[in-house]
Amino acid sequence: MSGLLKAVGEIAVDGRQSETALAVARGTMRLLRSLGYCCVSELPLPSGRRADLVALDGGGEIWIVEIKSSLADFRADQKWPDYRLHCDRLFFATTLDVPREIFPIDAGLIVADEFGAQIVGEAPEHRLAAATRKGMMLRVAQCAALRLQLLIDPHGPYGEIV
Repeated sequence: MSGLLKAVGEIAVDGRQSETALAVARGTMRLLRSLGYCCVSELPLPSGRRADLVALDGGGEIWIVEIKSSLADFRADQKWPDYRLHCDRLFFATTLDVPREIFPIDAGLIVADEFGAQIVGEAPEHRLAAATRKGMMLRVAQCAALRLQLLIDPHGPYGEIV
């Protein structure tokens, strides 16, 4: 099985996520599902970056959620501005323990634990161009389909599963 998926059927785990980050992802995914979104975690983007969560609703709206489990995590990783090029809305998700004021005001904010989450700051909308939206939707669909194939055939000839 690919090293990219240690927890098949759950959040794609590549060994870089802390327990706190995984709990925030789990709670955030539950919130997004309640809002009508389906999520793919750890999705490689066309830019070469990897989005923590990409959420897609039935109308094709795409949200990216960047998970920050601590102040140090936020300070260490400043790649998130690139994510705006791949979504209609950009959110950060964090725990109650991380100060809210560190997050940029031009992104939404979600506070989460492993059981659920709440949007505490709305994200401004910046609609994707049609070609970018189509590319992102295909990327989400292919990633999800390959991960499902891996569930059925964990030793299949899939190479690196994204």
